[in-house]
Amino acid sequence: MVAIDITEQSRPSGVWLRRLAGATGPLLGLLALCVFLSFATDAFLSLRNGLNILDQITVLGIMAVGMTFVILIGGIDLSVGSVLALAMMVMGWTANVAGMPLGVGIGVALIASAVSGLIVGLLVTIFRVPAFIATLAMMSAARGVANMITDGQQIVGFPDWFMMLAIDRHFGILTATVFLMLVVVLIAWLFLKFRSEGRMLYAVGGNPEVARLAGINVQLVTIGVYVISAVLAGLAGIVLAARLDSVQPSSGFGYELDTIAAVVIGGTSLSGGAGGIGGTLIGVLIIGVLRNGLNLLNVSPFLQQVIIGIVIVLAVGAETIRRRRA
Repeated sequence: MVAIDITEQSRPSGVWLRRLAGATGPLLGLLALCVFLSFATDAFLSLRNGLNILDQITVLGIMAVGMTFVILIGGIDLSVGSVLALAMMVMGWTANVAGMPLGVGIGVALIASAVSGLIVGLLVTIFRVPAFIATLAMMSAARGVANMITDGQQIVGFPDWFMMLAIDRHFGILTATVFLMLVVVLIAWLFLKFRSEGRMLYAVGGNPEVARLAGINVQLVTIGVYVISAVLAGLAGIVLAARLDSVQPSSGFGYELDTIAAVVIGGTSLSGGAGGIGGTLIGVLIIGVLRNGLNLLNVSPFLQQVIIGIVIVLAVGAETIRRRRA
């Protein structure tokens, strides 16, 4: 009886330690990066610079939440940057050209984003198109529609209250856009942690066939995840429009790569079924801190891309080694 108790206690302990090691890896990397930059440049370790980093990661942070859901089910979404641009242009055209209230424009933009995600989800589930191809097609189509709306022209000038969402710091600390990102992250974390629907994403990513036999509607879950990813990309586009006080169809180029990078650096497995929002938030912070620090050090933007690429490779390699040892 005693031997059984010891075995039952030791197994969870081993699993807990492995999970702890996997969760703290990106966090230790972030802390090490912050320590290095604190010594490398005097401007890094300041409240003002810290708040600037938070402002700069809002768009990426919101998009990364949706990408986390997609990668958890073993999928990929290359269309988020284009959907971001589409949402921006739809909102701008509805509000500034059609003359509707900006609130209506925001709603229409989110609906357009949801439709984009729905199309991708249907292509992946009903027509069995690989997620890579389906989202690649949507990346091209959404970008094309975004350009068609205004014939490639930008739209500038929105109400002052909209621009102040990204400027006015409440209590001298957080802007409304940063607060929105934190709310999105918190809701997503609670969803994955405490809701059965959230646990379904892990089941689908781990083994879709086993999930189906367990009674999970894999097709519905997949469609829902791509819709959520697209809606969050659209929401990120609205946040970006508030920061820029303008919208243009060229917005969002390369954002899909940064978003995937943040999720992967945060420890979410590209094969699905493992990861979480906490790691993604750390991954977003790593990219934000890295870009900020490299700018403070006057590193060339081209070299920055090389450095971030190396960081992604190291993160994926570390995750692979950890999973083999587990």
